[in-house]
Amino acid sequence: MPLLEIRNLTTEFVTDDGAALRAVEDVSFALERGEALGIVGESGCGKTTAMLSLMRLLPHAGRIVGGQALFDGDDLFALSADEFRERRWRDLAMVFQGAMNALNPVRVIGDQVREAIMLHMPWPREKVAARVSELLELVGIPAWRAKQFPHQYSGGMRQRAMIAMALACNPQLVVADEPTTALDVMIQAQIMELLDRLRRELDLAMIIVTHDLGVVAEACQKVLVMYGGRVAEYGPVERVFASPRHPYTQRLLKAFPDLDNPHAELLSIPGAPPRLSALPSGCRFHPRCPLAIERCAVETPALRPVADAQLAACHLA
Repeated sequence: MPLLEIRNLTTEFVTDDGAALRAVEDVSFALERGEALGIVGESGCGKTTAMLSLMRLLPHAGRIVGGQALFDGDDLFALSADEFRERRWRDLAMVFQGAMNALNPVRVIGDQVREAIMLHMPWPREKVAARVSELLELVGIPAWRAKQFPHQYSGGMRQRAMIAMALACNPQLVVADEPTTALDVMIQAQIMELLDRLRRELDLAMIIVTHDLGVVAEACQKVLVMYGGRVAEYGPVERVFASPRHPYTQRLLKAFPDLDNPHAELLSIPGAPPRLSALPSGCRFHPRCPLAIERCAVETPALRPVADAQLAACHLA
């Protein structure tokens, strides 16, 4: 049985005038223990909203209107708010995008890591202090820096501190939302190496939300491509990247530099992702798709097998 299985997740945002805008629709995937899944797509395609739905941290206007999130057999969406609060951080945790904004600027790092432990672990103060030092050392931060404030950390160190907080209560699943945003290339590589090492050493399941296909290729075993709130393609990284079956995945890969073919022309995707208030009928990608046929505009393609363990939502796949 997978550690996590998302079935037909659907999330909406309600506007001030009462309109319901569907940000995530019918998203499904599964994740095994010790496995990493990369979720990719352009900004606004629903990646972060899907993960905030999983963590039940949607803003006030957001609501889950359908689907299940089976974690170790339990449906997280069926739990009460108090019951889920007990599971959050202990079973699944999240590294939020933008470490400087996610950290409290007027509290030292050690106190912020300590807070998650004290909320969920009935440990004596000495054991908590030792755990904070252990966590900081685990992510490459000297324990003495626990007494420093976020502004005294570099961007990479703040990201490491966020990872330490996520690991505080020994979760089985960690969601990392754009973990390399606003970091220079060398620090990005270090953060991704850290996440991959922690996944292997701690047997963590991990979901990495990113725009960077290189991150997915290096650190993930599965990839989920999203567009317009729906799944465009899903499967093993090697298979999807070597033989993408959805036109959107194909265009994403052609827009990314290929080190094996450095002189290849990079292709952009004309147009822009759809607004939630003006989602197209049929396939969400058809207004931008160079291969679209009449059927694409009127009939929503089902996500179906196109190869061994690879699924795509395209009439032509």
